[in-house]
Amino acid sequence: MKNIFATRWGLITVGAIIGILAPLLQKLGNPANMGICVACFERDIAGALGLHRAAVVQYMRPEIIGFVLGSMAAAYIFKEFRPRLGSATVVRFVLGVFAMIGALVFLGCPWRAVLRLAGGDGNAILGILGLTFGIWIGTLFLKKGYNLGRTQATHAAAGWMLPIIMLGFLILMVVFPQIQGQDKNDVLFYSTSGPGSMHAPLLVALIIGLAIGFLAQRSRFCTMGAIRDTVLFGQTHLLSGFISLVVFAFLTNLVLGQFNPGFAGQPVAHTMHVWNFAGMALAGLAFALAGGCPGRQLFLAGEGDGDAAVFVMGMIVGAGIAHNFGMASGPNGIGPHGIAAVVTGTLVCLFIGFTMRKKLA
Repeated sequence: MKNIFATRWGLITVGAIIGILAPLLQKLGNPANMGICVACFERDIAGALGLHRAAVVQYMRPEIIGFVLGSMAAAYIFKEFRPRLGSATVVRFVLGVFAMIGALVFLGCPWRAVLRLAGGDGNAILGILGLTFGIWIGTLFLKKGYNLGRTQATHAAAGWMLPIIMLGFLILMVVFPQIQGQDKNDVLFYSTSGPGSMHAPLLVALIIGLAIGFLAQRSRFCTMGAIRDTVLFGQTHLLSGFISLVVFAFLTNLVLGQFNPGFAGQPVAHTMHVWNFAGMALAGLAFALAGGCPGRQLFLAGEGDGDAAVFVMGMIVGAGIAHNFGMASGPNGIGPHGIAAVVTGTLVCLFIGFTMRKKLA
């Protein structure tokens, strides 16, 4: 049976659906220009687990759980669930950590960068340019033989690990819900103010996450891959879905009255343009070296890819590190150690790129 979602028009349709659903999630309660942000939502999950104590960004985001479980459902239905593991596990984890740090300096992943742009935030332009620059550097390493090693088939249990963890997160959220007016129950932390306190109803967010996870697994949707394939091969197949997301998010924001153009005063954003660019350049390089954007890593983990699961866990831990050590940005600008974090992360990613190359014949 032909996979229509993997065709160009299928990708355009999936991009359009995501572009419509993300602003709707914002309308239903998610933070402004953050209907969907994989990095921000994984940061909120880290906060809910107590990995950091930034009280304004703590919430067990159902969308992330839905991405993984929806992808897993699609993989099983279409017989594409393939438990597999590769090599360089620690490297993948470190790449996840620095991808998150770079994203939190900018305040958003590639998904949020384009959603911020579709909502009128001009600062996103610098982020997207930085993302593209970082991915371009990654393509140079790929051309020179960069490779983290082959994946190998493994036990089904290894492929189930991240989906089971996500299911566990959902159970915790149901069993230990937020107590009105309190920021902590017996297990989880919940924001009572700030972005973490803004969220769509649990069931709605979960259903939308499941739907996007299902569609993205079928279509191979990837924001990083869209830019990489265009730069490396001149192929615009994935880019068509990327552009569709931007266009339909923009149109949906116009309809919902959520389009507010400008640079200053944008929600959960700052105007330090050099570091908007540099933060996303670091994130883009890390995504390119790891083989997928943060959304794609979740979808791959749902279909049994243990390497992607390691990267996801690295991002969640990276969120804790970023907030605990003053690396993450806020509306007033980057954190006190954000510059050092971006410089260090860039040097580490360049080291990985230079040293993990196979000589080409």
